[in-house]
Amino acid sequence: MVKQNKINKYYTVNNFQIIFYEDRNFQGHSHEISGDCPELTSYLSRCCSCRVESGCFMVYERSNYMGHQMLVRRGEYPDNKHIMGNNTSDCIRSCRMIPMHKGTFRMRIFEKENFVGQKYELMDDCESIPERFHMSGCKSCSVTHGHWLMYELPYFEGRMIYLRPGEYSSFGDLGLSPAIGSIRRIMESC
Repeated sequence: MVKQNKINKYYTVNNFQIIFYEDRNFQGHSHEISGDCPELTSYLSRCCSCRVESGCFMVYERSNYMGHQMLVRRGEYPDNKHIMGNNTSDCIRSCRMIPMHKGTFRMRIFEKENFVGQKYELMDDCESIPERFHMSGCKSCSVTHGHWLMYELPYFEGRMIYLRPGEYSSFGDLGLSPAIGSIRRIMESC
């Protein structure tokens, strides 16, 4: 269960634009989006390439922000296999805009699901939860400030998930392994 906080004064959400194309190499029909889109197939039969004109977005292999996800920044992505990886579908089915956070970053991580066990507060990136906090991983968290990427493995490796302010009682519910190995802030330099 994820509880979301509303976007507040510390975030800016102007000038975000991503263009999706049905075929690789920016071919076929296209659709422009400047916010969240839970279902791209409402606009395109498939999405196999994209171009980020401005801002940062998370793109997802399934509808409603589910499945494998990747961060895309300003630039061109002619073949989604390079974005999503070879073990996933090459189509993007949904996307979420990442507002740029201006201010401090803060989250509490917990050793076990449902906010139980050892607890630590983070305000910066953490390359390795096991090394820094001497616990096997983090299994739940509460994000109070900023937008974050959490990775299954230490040193920002493996699958990732995007977290905005809210409470996350179980990473297994979000489609990742139950424990997280590293955490990185999404800085305004997107």
